[in-house]
Amino acid sequence: MAKLEYKDLLEAGVHFGHLTRKWDPRMAPYIFMERHGIHVIDLNKTLSAIDEASNALSQIVRTGRKILFVATKKQAKEIVSEEARRLNMPYVTERWLGGMLTNFATIRRSLKKMSGIEKKMKEDSFKNLAKRERLMVAREKDKLQKVLGGIADLTRLPAALFVVDIKREHIAVKEAQKLNIPVFAVVDTNSNPELVDFPIPGNDDAFKSISIITKAVGSAIEQGLNERLKDKEEARIKQEEENKKRMDEAKSSEEPSAVEQVKEESK
Repeated sequence: MAKLEYKDLLEAGVHFGHLTRKWDPRMAPYIFMERHGIHVIDLNKTLSAIDEASNALSQIVRTGRKILFVATKKQAKEIVSEEARRLNMPYVTERWLGGMLTNFATIRRSLKKMSGIEKKMKEDSFKNLAKRERLMVAREKDKLQKVLGGIADLTRLPAALFVVDIKREHIAVKEAQKLNIPVFAVVDTNSNPELVDFPIPGNDDAFKSISIITKAVGSAIEQGLNERLKDKEEARIKQEEENKKRMDEAKSSEEPSAVEQVKEESK
């Protein structure tokens, strides 16, 4: 994705905040003006925040760690889950289960249970079960898949969270705070930006606004993933060169010198 410009955010409606009576005073530094009873967000601040967040996310992903995408509101679900799947990152777009971070061991057990059910359904013995029993197992699997499917491959706590609407996802934000997990979030004028580490001021209700910010974040993560692949390739080449050098040195130390060969032949 090309670098975002002011007009891109303007066209996507990122600058539209909430009604002035619903504002959180702590958002004052990010508000440009009031118009027709609605706060207008300063898009220059938004651009700056996106750049800062993008650099940080890229560095986190470059180390091989995961970013957990969190967005359960209707207009954000599709774009967030789509971007997370594209990047092979975990995501939560249905219901945030209390303790998903702070009680991760229990969540892991639920994931193992889901994996066990999936294996069971592939076995021949499953086909021999009564139709009612098969239906019950399938329903349990679908229920777990709906809530936990997005984090099925998450084997340890994520390195950071990307959140759309911190008021709606307040439980996720609180859990991240307890565990000192940095939070990157789209923060509207009715929210407290001090609750997250990297607030991105912007409209968190409109699909176009959510989409353009999510894709910008996704682009930064993709860059970090590509840099990680490049780092691994360079490390592999360096290791091969060092191995070859050691082999050459070992081989040369085993071979007698030309002078030693002459002395040996003259005896």
